Amino acid sequence: MAVSAWRRCWFLLLFFSRSDDFMKELVFQARRLSDLNGIADNLIKAAGVDKILAFYGDMGVGKTTLIRSICRTLGVKTEVTSPTFAIVNEYPGDQGVVFHFDFYRINKISEALDFGIDEYFDSGAWCLIEWPGKIEELLPATVVNVHMHENPDSSRTIRIEIPE
Repeated sequence: MAVSAWRRCWFLLLFFSRSDDFMKELVFQARRLSDLNGIADNLIKAAGVDKILAFYGDMGVGKTTLIRSICRTLGVKTEVTSPTFAIVNEYPGDQGVVFHFDFYRINKISEALDFGIDEYFDSGAWCLIEWPGKIEELLPATVVNVHMHENPDSSRTIRIEIPE
C-alpha cells in the first residue's frame, strides 16, 4: 500500500510541478492519511539544503500530522506532538535534531526574538514551523512554504513553494 501512495505522490509531483526564476512549486493531493508518508519524503528531497519549512493552513487541516510524517522520515523515534504551549519541541532524529515550532500563541514578534529564534534558524537543523504568519518578518528568504487546504471531499491539497 505504501508503494501505491509513493507512485501516486510521485505522479502528482511530476504532473503539477512548475518553476519560475525565483521559486519551484509542487502540488500534492492527499486522499488518505497514508499518502502523507510519500508526500513527506518528496518534500524533504525537494527542500534539499533548505531546512526551514513554514506550514500554513487553517486549524485542523493537518499541519501537525504532516510534520509527524516528516519527522518519521527524518528518523525521529520519539512522539511528535504540537508544541502549542511550549512554543518549540526538540526531537532527536537519524538525520540530526529537528525543531518543531508552534507560534499560534505568540502575540508579539519580540516573543520569538526573546527565546532566540534566529539561533534555531542558523543552527542548520530542520525547523518545522506551524503558524508562521505570526513571525513572517523573521523568516529567512530560503524558507520553504507549505500551504495546506482541506477540499470539500476531505482530501488535502498541499502546495509547496521552494525558493530557487
